[in-house]
Amino acid sequence: MSNHRALTRFAMPVAMIAAAGLAGCGNQSSVNPELTATLIQPVARVEIQAVKIAPGSRTGEQIYKATCAACHEAGLVGAPKTGNAGDWGPRLVQGHNGLTASAIAGKGAMPPRGGGSDLTDTEVKRAVAFLANSAGASYTEPPVE
Repeated sequence: MSNHRALTRFAMPVAMIAAAGLAGCGNQSSVNPELTATLIQPVARVEIQAVKIAPGSRTGEQIYKATCAACHEAGLVGAPKTGNAGDWGPRLVQGHNGLTASAIAGKGAMPPRGGGSDLTDTEVKRAVAFLANSAGASYTEPPVE
């Protein structure tokens, strides 16, 4: 076998592989970058938005969920449980104003205003009404103006 023939046998497959590899290189302009970006996006996306409600305009339920529920749902450190008439019964005799004054000042492990330092007195009164009413009181929650 001559050198020329051996070289041709080797060169032909290499040339074919190179040609096949380069065949798709000329079509780069057919790729749509916007479509590609859309197709490789994650399946889900989480967006967190903080909603700030101006002090004075929060309802009793909003205050309860944001500030009070952490302790009152589970009855942590002696907090009367939400909706438990037995826990709230002895406290309800203080009346709405008495419970509100206690919540504003703080009681036991509960800090003043339940830890919501930006709560107005009226908002504390709303939260007290909401929480006490869940256990059977019939306090009127001051309206949000």
